[in-house]
Amino acid sequence: MHVLRRPLLLASLVAFVLAPLPALAQSDYPNKPIKVLTGFPPGQATDTLGRIIVSKLQQSLGQAFFVDNKPGAAGIIATQQAMSAPPDGYTLLLTSSGPLAVNPGLYAKLPYDPVKDFVPVGGIAIVPEVLVVNVDVPVKDVKGLVALAKAEPGKINYASGGVGVTNHLVAEMFRSTTGIEINHVPYKGGPPALTDLMGGRVQMMFETSVATLPFVKQGKLRALAVSSPERIAAAPELPTIAELGYPGFSGVPWIAIMAPAQTPPAIVAKLNAEINKALNSNDVRATFAAQGVEPLVKTPEELGIFVKSEIVKWTKAVKDSGAKAE
Repeated sequence: MHVLRRPLLLASLVAFVLAPLPALAQSDYPNKPIKVLTGFPPGQATDTLGRIIVSKLQQSLGQAFFVDNKPGAAGIIATQQAMSAPPDGYTLLLTSSGPLAVNPGLYAKLPYDPVKDFVPVGGIAIVPEVLVVNVDVPVKDVKGLVALAKAEPGKINYASGGVGVTNHLVAEMFRSTTGIEINHVPYKGGPPALTDLMGGRVQMMFETSVATLPFVKQGKLRALAVSSPERIAAAPELPTIAELGYPGFSGVPWIAIMAPAQTPPAIVAKLNAEINKALNSNDVRATFAAQGVEPLVKTPEELGIFVKSEIVKWTKAVKDSGAKAE
Protein backbone atom coordinates (compact mmCIF):
# COMPACT_ATOMS: atom_id res chain seq x y z
CA MET A 1 0.00 0.00 0.00
CA HIS A 2 2.78 2.42 0.98
CA VAL A 3 4.74 1.40 -2.12
CA LEU A 4 1.80 2.46 -4.31
CA ARG A 5 1.27 5.73 -2.51
CA ARG A 6 4.85 6.96 -2.92
CA PRO A 7 4.78 7.24 -6.74
CA LEU A 8 1.34 8.84 -6.54
CA LEU A 9 2.54 11.31 -3.95
CA LEU A 10 5.63 12.10 -6.00
CA ALA A 11 3.56 12.60 -9.14
CA SER A 12 1.18 14.93 -7.30
CA LEU A 13 4.10 16.92 -5.91
CA VAL A 14 5.67 17.29 -9.37
CA ALA A 15 2.32 18.41 -10.83
CA PHE A 16 1.90 20.95 -8.03
CA VAL A 17 5.37 22.38 -8.60
CA LEU A 18 5.08 22.55 -12.40
CA ALA A 19 1.52 23.83 -12.67
CA PRO A 20 2.29 27.48 -11.88
CA LEU A 21 5.23 27.71 -14.31
CA PRO A 22 3.32 28.85 -17.45
CA ALA A 23 1.47 31.47 -15.45
CA LEU A 24 4.74 32.57 -13.87
CA ALA A 25 6.35 32.87 -17.31
CA GLN A 26 3.46 35.02 -18.51
CA SER A 27 3.51 37.30 -15.47
CA ASP A 28 7.26 37.75 -15.98
CA TYR A 29 6.77 38.68 -19.66
CA PRO A 30 8.85 39.96 -21.28
CA ASN A 31 12.09 38.66 -19.83
CA LYS A 32 14.12 38.57 -23.06
CA PRO A 33 14.32 40.52 -26.36
CA ILE A 34 11.35 40.48 -28.74
CA LYS A 35 11.56 40.13 -32.52
CA VAL A 36 9.12 42.13 -34.64
CA LEU A 37 8.86 40.80 -38.20
CA THR A 38 7.57 43.07 -40.94
CA GLY A 39 7.11 42.48 -44.66
CA PHE A 40 8.06 46.06 -45.55
CA PRO A 41 11.38 47.84 -46.03
CA PRO A 42 12.75 50.63 -43.81
CA GLY A 43 11.18 53.95 -44.72
CA GLN A 44 7.78 52.57 -45.68
CA ALA A 45 4.81 53.69 -43.56
CA THR A 46 4.30 50.34 -41.84
CA ASP A 47 7.94 50.32 -40.79
CA THR A 48 8.12 54.04 -39.92
CA LEU A 49 4.95 54.23 -37.84
CA GLY A 50 5.46 50.78 -36.36
CA ARG A 51 8.92 51.71 -35.09
CA ILE A 52 7.46 54.68 -33.22
CA ILE A 53 5.22 52.34 -31.23
CA VAL A 54 7.90 49.66 -30.91
CA SER A 55 10.19 52.27 -29.36
CA LYS A 56 7.46 53.10 -26.85
CA LEU A 57 7.01 49.41 -26.01
CA GLN A 58 10.73 49.06 -25.46
CA GLN A 59 10.65 51.92 -22.96
CA SER A 60 7.54 50.80 -21.09
CA LEU A 61 8.32 47.06 -20.97
CA GLY A 62 12.05 47.37 -20.35
CA GLN A 63 13.14 44.91 -23.03
CA ALA A 64 14.78 45.28 -26.42
CA PHE A 65 12.52 45.04 -29.48
CA PHE A 66 14.22 44.22 -32.80
CA VAL A 67 12.43 45.04 -36.05
CA ASP A 68 13.36 42.46 -38.70
CA ASN A 69 12.50 43.69 -42.21
CA LYS A 70 11.58 40.94 -44.71
CA PRO A 71 10.24 42.90 -47.71
CA GLY A 72 8.85 41.46 -50.90
CA ALA A 73 6.20 38.95 -52.02
CA ALA A 74 3.38 41.22 -50.84
CA GLY A 75 4.35 40.66 -47.21
CA ILE A 76 3.89 36.89 -47.52
CA ILE A 77 7.46 35.99 -46.50
CA ALA A 78 7.35 37.85 -43.18
CA THR A 79 3.79 36.76 -42.47
CA GLN A 80 4.59 33.10 -43.01
CA GLN A 81 7.67 33.32 -40.79
CA ALA A 82 5.66 34.95 -38.02
CA MET A 83 2.94 32.31 -38.31
CA SER A 84 5.52 29.56 -37.80
CA ALA A 85 7.15 31.17 -34.74
CA PRO A 86 6.51 29.84 -31.22
CA PRO A 87 3.35 31.43 -29.74
CA ASP A 88 5.16 32.81 -26.70
CA GLY A 89 4.98 36.55 -27.32
CA TYR A 90 8.62 36.82 -28.38
CA THR A 91 7.87 37.04 -32.11
CA LEU A 92 5.34 39.61 -33.31
CA LEU A 93 4.18 40.66 -36.77
CA LEU A 94 4.09 44.34 -37.71
CA THR A 95 1.81 44.28 -40.74
CA SER A 96 -0.87 46.07 -42.70
CA SER A 97 -4.07 45.72 -44.66
CA GLY A 98 -2.11 44.35 -47.64
CA PRO A 99 -0.98 40.99 -46.20
CA LEU A 100 -4.01 40.61 -43.91
CA ALA A 101 -6.97 41.92 -45.92
CA VAL A 102 -5.95 42.32 -49.57
CA ASN A 103 -3.98 39.12 -50.12
CA PRO A 104 -6.87 36.73 -49.28
CA GLY A 105 -8.82 38.10 -52.22
CA LEU A 106 -5.86 38.56 -54.53
CA TYR A 107 -4.20 35.15 -54.25
CA ALA A 108 -5.91 31.84 -54.97
CA LYS A 109 -3.70 30.18 -52.35
CA LEU A 110 -1.91 31.71 -49.38
CA PRO A 111 0.47 29.87 -47.02
CA TYR A 112 -1.34 31.45 -44.07
CA ASP A 113 -4.85 32.29 -42.89
CA PRO A 114 -4.98 35.85 -41.48
CA VAL A 115 -7.76 34.91 -39.07
CA LYS A 116 -6.94 31.35 -37.99
CA ASP A 117 -3.15 31.63 -37.88
CA PHE A 118 -2.89 34.89 -35.91
CA VAL A 119 -4.25 36.56 -32.82
CA PRO A 120 -4.82 40.34 -32.99
CA VAL A 121 -2.60 42.28 -30.58
CA GLY A 122 -3.18 45.97 -31.29
CA GLY A 123 -3.87 48.55 -33.98
CA ILE A 124 -1.31 51.16 -35.02
CA ALA A 125 -2.73 53.57 -37.58
CA ILE A 126 -5.16 54.36 -40.38
CA VAL A 127 -3.03 55.65 -43.26
CA PRO A 128 -4.57 57.55 -46.22
CA GLU A 129 -2.77 57.37 -49.54
CA VAL A 130 -1.86 60.29 -51.77
CA LEU A 131 -1.97 60.24 -55.56
CA VAL A 132 1.36 61.71 -56.65
CA VAL A 133 2.97 62.26 -60.04
CA ASN A 134 6.44 63.10 -61.27
CA VAL A 135 6.85 66.88 -61.45
CA ASP A 136 7.51 66.69 -65.22
CA VAL A 137 4.14 65.08 -65.93
CA PRO A 138 2.14 67.93 -67.53
CA VAL A 139 -0.92 67.76 -65.28
CA LYS A 140 -2.00 69.78 -62.26
CA ASP A 141 -5.00 67.78 -61.08
CA VAL A 142 -6.84 64.47 -61.36
CA LYS A 143 -8.96 65.72 -64.27
CA GLY A 144 -5.80 66.50 -66.22
CA LEU A 145 -4.25 63.13 -65.37
CA VAL A 146 -7.32 61.23 -66.55
CA ALA A 147 -7.44 63.28 -69.75
CA LEU A 148 -3.75 62.61 -70.44
CA ALA A 149 -4.14 58.87 -69.79
CA LYS A 150 -7.13 58.69 -72.14
CA ALA A 151 -5.30 60.66 -74.83
CA GLU A 152 -2.27 58.35 -74.58
CA PRO A 153 -3.62 54.95 -73.44
CA GLY A 154 -0.99 52.59 -72.07
CA LYS A 155 1.79 55.19 -71.97
CA ILE A 156 1.56 56.07 -68.27
CA ASN A 157 3.30 53.73 -65.85
CA TYR A 158 2.32 53.60 -62.22
CA ALA A 159 4.53 52.26 -59.43
CA SER A 160 3.53 50.22 -56.40
CA GLY A 161 5.28 48.69 -53.42
CA GLY A 162 4.67 45.23 -54.88
CA VAL A 163 1.96 42.99 -56.25
CA GLY A 164 -0.85 42.79 -53.72
CA VAL A 165 0.36 45.71 -51.62
CA THR A 166 -2.50 48.08 -50.86
CA ASN A 167 -1.26 50.89 -53.09
CA HIS A 168 -1.29 48.45 -56.03
CA LEU A 169 -4.94 47.73 -55.39
CA VAL A 170 -5.88 51.39 -54.83
CA ALA A 171 -4.27 52.27 -58.17
CA GLU A 172 -6.21 49.45 -59.83
CA MET A 173 -9.40 50.79 -58.26
CA PHE A 174 -8.52 54.22 -59.69
CA ARG A 175 -7.84 52.72 -63.12
CA SER A 176 -11.13 50.85 -63.11
CA THR A 177 -13.14 53.79 -61.75
CA THR A 178 -11.78 56.33 -64.25
CA GLY A 179 -11.67 53.98 -67.24
CA ILE A 180 -8.03 54.72 -68.09
CA GLU A 181 -5.29 52.37 -69.35
CA ILE A 182 -2.11 52.51 -67.22
CA ASN A 183 0.68 50.01 -66.68
CA HIS A 184 1.69 48.51 -63.34
CA VAL A 185 5.37 48.51 -62.36
CA PRO A 186 5.81 46.69 -59.01
CA TYR A 187 8.78 47.32 -56.71
CA LYS A 188 10.03 45.69 -53.52
CA GLY A 189 8.53 48.32 -51.26
CA GLY A 190 7.52 51.95 -51.45
CA PRO A 191 10.92 53.68 -51.04
CA PRO A 192 12.52 52.33 -54.26
CA ALA A 193 9.26 52.99 -56.11
CA LEU A 194 9.26 56.62 -54.95
CA THR A 195 12.90 56.96 -55.99
CA ASP A 196 12.07 55.88 -59.53
CA LEU A 197 8.96 58.09 -59.54
CA MET A 198 11.05 61.14 -58.67
CA GLY A 199 13.61 60.04 -61.27
CA GLY A 200 10.96 59.92 -63.98
CA ARG A 201 11.18 56.19 -64.69
CA VAL A 202 7.48 55.90 -63.75
CA GLN A 203 4.91 58.67 -63.89
CA MET A 204 2.43 58.18 -61.03
CA MET A 205 1.81 56.34 -57.80
CA PHE A 206 -0.50 56.01 -54.82
CA GLU A 207 1.55 56.00 -51.63
CA THR A 208 0.95 56.84 -47.98
CA SER A 209 0.86 60.40 -46.72
CA VAL A 210 3.76 59.46 -44.43
CA ALA A 211 6.04 58.68 -47.36
CA THR A 212 4.85 61.24 -49.91
CA LEU A 213 4.15 64.53 -48.12
CA PRO A 214 7.80 65.31 -47.27
CA PHE A 215 8.72 65.00 -50.97
CA VAL A 216 5.68 67.04 -52.00
CA LYS A 217 6.74 69.84 -49.62
CA GLN A 218 10.26 69.70 -51.08
CA GLY A 219 8.87 70.10 -54.60
CA LYS A 220 10.11 66.65 -55.69
CA LEU A 221 6.61 65.27 -56.29
CA ARG A 222 3.25 66.78 -57.19
CA ALA A 223 0.24 65.67 -55.13
CA LEU A 224 -3.15 65.54 -56.85
CA ALA A 225 -5.59 63.97 -54.37
CA VAL A 226 -6.06 61.64 -51.39
CA SER A 227 -7.64 58.19 -51.37
CA SER A 228 -9.58 58.64 -48.12
CA PRO A 229 -13.28 59.56 -47.93
CA GLU A 230 -12.33 62.85 -46.23
CA ARG A 231 -9.52 65.34 -46.64
CA ILE A 232 -6.57 64.97 -44.28
CA ALA A 233 -5.46 67.58 -41.73
CA ALA A 234 -1.81 67.38 -42.79
CA ALA A 235 -2.71 68.52 -46.34
CA PRO A 236 -6.23 70.02 -46.29
CA GLU A 237 -5.75 71.56 -49.72
CA LEU A 238 -5.76 68.13 -51.38
CA PRO A 239 -9.21 67.02 -52.56
CA THR A 240 -10.48 63.50 -52.15
CA ILE A 241 -10.91 61.45 -55.33
CA ALA A 242 -14.53 60.92 -54.32
CA GLU A 243 -15.29 64.64 -54.43
CA LEU A 244 -13.77 64.98 -57.91
CA GLY A 245 -16.59 63.14 -59.63
CA TYR A 246 -15.95 59.60 -58.43
CA PRO A 247 -18.37 59.21 -55.51
CA GLY A 248 -17.73 56.33 -53.15
CA PHE A 249 -14.05 56.03 -54.02
CA SER A 250 -12.14 54.99 -50.91
CA GLY A 251 -8.91 53.09 -50.43
CA VAL A 252 -7.39 53.52 -46.99
CA PRO A 253 -4.77 51.09 -45.67
CA TRP A 254 -4.05 50.47 -42.00
CA ILE A 255 -1.30 49.06 -39.80
CA ALA A 256 -1.53 46.62 -36.88
CA ILE A 257 0.46 44.19 -34.76
CA MET A 258 -0.40 40.48 -34.69
CA ALA A 259 1.00 37.42 -32.92
CA PRO A 260 1.03 33.71 -33.80
CA ALA A 261 -2.18 31.87 -32.93
CA GLN A 262 -2.29 30.40 -29.41
CA THR A 263 -0.21 33.24 -27.93
CA PRO A 264 -1.39 33.42 -24.28
CA PRO A 265 -4.22 35.94 -23.72
CA ALA A 266 -2.38 37.47 -20.74
CA ILE A 267 0.58 38.37 -22.96
CA VAL A 268 -1.71 39.74 -25.69
CA ALA A 269 -3.58 41.85 -23.13
CA LYS A 270 -0.34 43.24 -21.70
CA LEU A 271 0.98 44.22 -25.14
CA ASN A 272 -2.37 45.71 -26.15
CA ALA A 273 -2.53 47.89 -23.04
CA GLU A 274 0.96 49.26 -23.70
CA ILE A 275 0.29 49.82 -27.42
CA ASN A 276 -2.91 51.76 -26.70
CA LYS A 277 -1.14 53.75 -23.99
CA ALA A 278 1.48 54.75 -26.55
CA LEU A 279 -1.14 55.62 -29.20
CA ASN A 280 -2.97 57.86 -26.73
CA SER A 281 0.18 59.74 -25.66
CA ASN A 282 0.37 63.38 -26.71
CA ASP A 283 3.67 63.04 -28.58
CA VAL A 284 2.52 60.08 -30.69
CA ARG A 285 -0.77 61.76 -31.53
CA ALA A 286 1.06 64.92 -32.59
CA THR A 287 3.53 62.94 -34.71
CA PHE A 288 0.77 60.96 -36.39
CA ALA A 289 -1.33 64.07 -37.09
CA ALA A 290 1.62 65.83 -38.73
CA GLN A 291 1.93 62.89 -41.11
CA GLY A 292 -1.76 62.73 -41.95
CA VAL A 293 -2.50 59.47 -40.12
CA GLU A 294 -4.91 58.52 -37.36
CA PRO A 295 -4.18 56.21 -34.40
CA LEU A 296 -5.99 52.86 -34.64
CA VAL A 297 -6.82 52.28 -30.96
CA LYS A 298 -8.58 48.95 -30.48
CA THR A 299 -8.78 46.05 -28.04
CA PRO A 300 -7.69 42.65 -29.41
CA GLU A 301 -11.35 41.68 -29.77
CA GLU A 302 -12.22 44.88 -31.62
CA LEU A 303 -9.20 44.50 -33.89
CA GLY A 304 -10.23 40.93 -34.71
CA ILE A 305 -13.69 42.09 -35.80
CA PHE A 306 -12.13 44.95 -37.77
CA VAL A 307 -9.73 42.65 -39.64
CA LYS A 308 -12.55 40.28 -40.61
CA SER A 309 -14.65 43.16 -41.94
CA GLU A 310 -11.67 44.53 -43.87
CA ILE A 311 -11.06 41.15 -45.52
CA VAL A 312 -14.65 41.24 -46.81
CA LYS A 313 -14.27 44.84 -48.00
CA TRP A 314 -10.93 44.41 -49.77
CA THR A 315 -11.89 41.07 -51.30
CA LYS A 316 -14.83 42.82 -52.94
CA ALA A 317 -12.54 45.65 -54.03
CA VAL A 318 -10.15 43.16 -55.62
CA LYS A 319 -12.99 41.52 -57.51
CA ASP A 320 -14.54 44.81 -58.63
CA SER A 321 -11.23 46.26 -59.79
CA GLY A 322 -10.12 43.16 -61.67
CA ALA A 323 -6.68 43.26 -60.03
CA LYS A 324 -4.62 40.10 -60.44
CA ALA A 325 -1.57 38.72 -58.64
CA GLU A 326 1.17 38.82 -61.28
